[in-house]
Amino acid sequence: MKKIPIVSIVGYSGSGKTTLVEKMIPELKRRGWRVATIKHNRHGFEVDHEGKDSWRHRRAGASVTVLASPGKVAVMADLEGDLSLGELADRFIRGVDVILTEGFKKNPHPKIEVYRKSLGRDFISRGDASLLAIAGDRPQGIDAPCYDLDDIAGLADLIEKKVIRA
Repeated sequence: MKKIPIVSIVGYSGSGKTTLVEKMIPELKRRGWRVATIKHNRHGFEVDHEGKDSWRHRRAGASVTVLASPGKVAVMADLEGDLSLGELADRFIRGVDVILTEGFKKNPHPKIEVYRKSLGRDFISRGDASLLAIAGDRPQGIDAPCYDLDDIAGLADLIEKKVIRA
C-alpha cells in the first residue's frame, strides 16, 4: 500500500500556521484531493469530559475507546510515548490523498515554514533538507521558494507537484 504523503506546516506560535492550514484544506479539496490533518500539542489534551460514558470507560481501564455516531468517529488511545508522523498516519488515517500537519517542527517530511520577521525569532528550518517552501517573509540566507501568506493557489500548486504527484 502506498504511503499517504505528508506536508508539515511549521513555525512559531502566532506565526499563522493554523490560518494557513485552514486556507489550504478547501483549496486542495476544490482541486479534488481528500485531505486529513494532524495537529501536535506537546502539552497534551483531553477530549473526554468527566462523567460522560467514554470518560467512564477510560477511567475503568480501557486502553482504547472509540466514540461513534452517524457520520463521525473519534479514537482515544493510551500511548507509551509520542508517535512519529508516519506512525500516526499508518495507525489512524485512511482514504485520503494528503496529510497536512501542524506542530511537528522536527520531522523528515516536506515542510512549509510560516515565518514572520516581526516575531523576532530564528528560522526553524535553517539547514533542514526537507524544507519545501517558506510562507511569509523571506529569512536571510534561505534559498527555498518563498510565497506570500495569501498565495494559497501557489502553495497548493507546489504541494501537488512536489508532494502529492511526486
